[in-house]
Amino acid sequence: MFCRMTQASEWLSRRAVLGGFAAACAVSWPRLAPAAERTSVTLEARPESVALSSGRPPSPVWGLAGGSRVLRLARGAVLDLTLANGLSIPAALAGRGLALAAPLLVQPAAGPGGRFTITAAAARAGTGLLDLRLLGDGAAAPIRPLAIVVDESPAVTADRDEVFLIEDFRLKSDGTAVAPGADARDAELIYTVNGEVQPDLALRAGARVRLRFINGCQRAVIAVKIAELEAARVMAIDGQPAEPFLARNGAVVLPPGGRTDVFIDMPAKAPLPVLLHDGRDARPIGRLTLSGEPPLRATPLPPPAALPANGLPDKLDLRNAVRADIALDGADWRTPVKFDARAAPAFQAKAGRTVVLALANKTAATTVAHLHGQPFRLLDRLDDGWKPYWLDTLALEAGQTQRIAFQAEAAGRFLIESMATEWAAPRLLRWYEIG
Repeated sequence: MFCRMTQASEWLSRRAVLGGFAAACAVSWPRLAPAAERTSVTLEARPESVALSSGRPPSPVWGLAGGSRVLRLARGAVLDLTLANGLSIPAALAGRGLALAAPLLVQPAAGPGGRFTITAAAARAGTGLLDLRLLGDGAAAPIRPLAIVVDESPAVTADRDEVFLIEDFRLKSDGTAVAPGADARDAELIYTVNGEVQPDLALRAGARVRLRFINGCQRAVIAVKIAELEAARVMAIDGQPAEPFLARNGAVVLPPGGRTDVFIDMPAKAPLPVLLHDGRDARPIGRLTLSGEPPLRATPLPPPAALPANGLPDKLDLRNAVRADIALDGADWRTPVKFDARAAPAFQAKAGRTVVLALANKTAATTVAHLHGQPFRLLDRLDDGWKPYWLDTLALEAGQTQRIAFQAEAAGRFLIESMATEWAAPRLLRWYEIG
């Protein structure tokens, strides 16, 4: 049975969700080992269905199938990645945590019934995501993403390693799911975990568990909390190792496409409700339950060591950085169907240089910015330091400016995405160049 809440929890306000995240939270090819293993992976974009409510038939959706719900790879693997497009719209493959050709710039879209093969690399360990949503606004059905796990080398020890992919759906009265970019004001909001509504995850008491939280929602910034759990230790954010720290108030905040890996030690007292807050309501989305097996250990383990480094620089040269201002105002942005790579880039820099971007949200809505190809640091207010983790996505409240920095790793052209956190808001694109 699932835990039911009689009242919405007030443990996190909308400002806390967004402000807490902002305060907390061609292709970049990091150098691979000379003997990197090469393999072939075929993904199929195809119509599927998912059961989203009782008493109604499963809702049609579009999915990205690769043989399992998680694409799991060894660090250093090189892929010949084939996409077969079984959808009625063009498909462009975007990735987080996997280095692949820049969609719409280097990688062309595949038309309905078409296919393409590109080379991709699992150059860094971590939790990632593949999706076809760049061209999915206003489509006949919402598009589901595919989770990626690239394992560390040497392996990181945990008793369980579980992907926790959270998705949101808007259902019309007939049970049909609405794609983003369209009006869904009267639609019912449903959240799923790994494609199920309020599932149980059975764990052994005393087990150390790695939970890979992924925000697969279309537009929403969310906070996730395991109720009644003493400690959730954050180990990685957006696929990159972080200096381990305890999640503030036990909650992790995730923008669309964001990922956070936490380690927990499963207590003997359960079930533990997993709660989601989207800035308006708190609701249960699943539970951690006991497996019924004897406790795995009587004495708690010591706090986990930091995850192995992923090859990102320890320091950034901010004094000699290339600097650019980018307004998230829609003026120089285009929707994906109107995107033109012949337009002037948002900025240009040489490979190896440090780049500092001032992202200014000049709109009246909370806006999310996603930088393809480059993990970045969130800078302190005076540009005299940075937060102890890397990001690839950032949520900015209306009127807010944040500064980010990264070291340009390789020559190429890359996308920048921007979108407001409203279901009907369009996805917008610009591009930048590393020469």
